Amino acid sequence: MNAKRGYVPEDDRNFSEQAMPVLRKAAGNLCYLLDEGYSVKTASVFVGNHYLLSERQRLALVRSTAAREQVRLRREKCCRPQEINGKTVLVDGFNTVITLEVMLCGSPVFDCMDGAVRDLAALRGTYRIIEETKRAAALLFSCLAECGAAGAAIYLDRPVSNSGRLRQLLAEVGENYPLQLAFHVQNDVDRALYEQAYVISSDSVILDRCRSWFNAGRLCLERTGARALRIWEKEGGGRLSDGS
Repeated sequence: MNAKRGYVPEDDRNFSEQAMPVLRKAAGNLCYLLDEGYSVKTASVFVGNHYLLSERQRLALVRSTAAREQVRLRREKCCRPQEINGKTVLVDGFNTVITLEVMLCGSPVFDCMDGAVRDLAALRGTYRIIEETKRAAALLFSCLAECGAAGAAIYLDRPVSNSGRLRQLLAEVGENYPLQLAFHVQNDVDRALYEQAYVISSDSVILDRCRSWFNAGRLCLERTGARALRIWEKEGGGRLSDGS
């Protein structure tokens, strides 16, 4: 059975239209606390408990928001499509492929404050190829080719199960596109992408530490016509209020 990547049945309730007003209030409060210097963990636990949010809602809240200065810096480092013309991009492999799989499955993906598109899938060292994996690879490579990228260096986490199989699938799909592909299967992908330019990832730690990044997830989202949920408002913040 091919279960939908990044989806649990409770998501229909967690992210329904009825749930959105409370989530947006919570996001505003979380942003306020982050801007005041509170840690993500402390602030998200406090806000999550105040609004009685589920674990999935709390995870979506943390992945969708950031302190104002973090958002500014990440957006400043984000490359426009024309800026990767003739360049080799560095792809955070599992992070990018899984988000595209989730998108293609119709599971929840989120329009985040820094512009990235994120999902709620939990890797935790295990991964298996699903029906959407090949489509996800084709979507990524076609978008990169459309932007005129010269190639892609794809980084895969060695400890994650089936990293070799994913490498093989990506290599086979990549033969259909005018891209020079290189693969790096190693133990610490995050650290390998620190201080690098033209990185493709939605990992917030990588986005904070890389020199520049390309928002391939959003370009792919636009191409597919998929819908990303936005649980924050442009003018967030304010005092805590009840969730009614």
